[in-house]
Amino acid sequence: MELRSLGRTGLTVSTVGLGAGRLGGEDLSQSQVDRLVRGAIDAGVRLFDTARSYGLSEERLGRALAARREEVVLSTKVGYGVPGLPDWTGPCVSAGVEAALARLRTDRLDVVHLHSCGLEVLRRGDVVEALLRAVEAGRVCVAAYSGEGEALDWAIRCGAFGSIQCSLNALDQVNAAGAIGEARARGLGVLVKRPLADATWRFVERPVAPDVALYWDRFQALRLEPGDLPWAEFLARFAAFVPGVSAILVGTADPAHLGAIVEAVGRGPLPEDMERLLRAAFAREGASWAGVV
Repeated sequence: MELRSLGRTGLTVSTVGLGAGRLGGEDLSQSQVDRLVRGAIDAGVRLFDTARSYGLSEERLGRALAARREEVVLSTKVGYGVPGLPDWTGPCVSAGVEAALARLRTDRLDVVHLHSCGLEVLRRGDVVEALLRAVEAGRVCVAAYSGEGEALDWAIRCGAFGSIQCSLNALDQVNAAGAIGEARARGLGVLVKRPLADATWRFVERPVAPDVALYWDRFQALRLEPGDLPWAEFLARFAAFVPGVSAILVGTADPAHLGAIVEAVGRGPLPEDMERLLRAAFAREGASWAGVV
């Protein structure tokens, strides 16, 4: 798999990373997580992204990576969920970093994101300062922000962060020329969430979940045509090759699905005419659509 620099951070990531949200669910066992992680690394995946809010994901990922920690870039998210401390405060961020280190069984976290907090929290300063202190102490390698809209724009411009995470897919292109373009110009790494648009093509009727329903509405409006390509390949190849993208994060618990995306991205960008039509459809229908958190 192609390896890319994560901006100017000094870290190198695989073009496809594993989004580990599914790893925390009660429907998975540790042995299944072990098998998924082992298969991912063997397929060339070198980036794993998790979060405090993903159930048992951090703990399970820590166990699965115990013998192969030095082969991967490990990313997580903090800012909330620490017993006894208010969410989105400096002490909560500091304690969250230490808790993540313990759960992930590591002596440092490669990338730590503030997880979709609002602009007012960022501007207040204490949570950003707490994360930067963790970097200074060697507990975190790269301070990062995950989110959308005005908060994402502020995070890119403030100079505190070395990387960002935001949504990008064929149904959610607003960040392509905006936030991602500016992040690229400033030397920030860019991790892309939702590259497959929550697999919206699977649904015959409008889904119940609000975020998936929003993508379903967009899917109907754009009337995209993937040609002879499977939808997953069509979407993955688009997102992975937007200029400035360091890696796409594929959220799955299925080793075969992850392997198929790795192979698809290995085939390179979409044909130019297909990508041109895709971008034109979004410009025509979705110019006012915001990024999905």
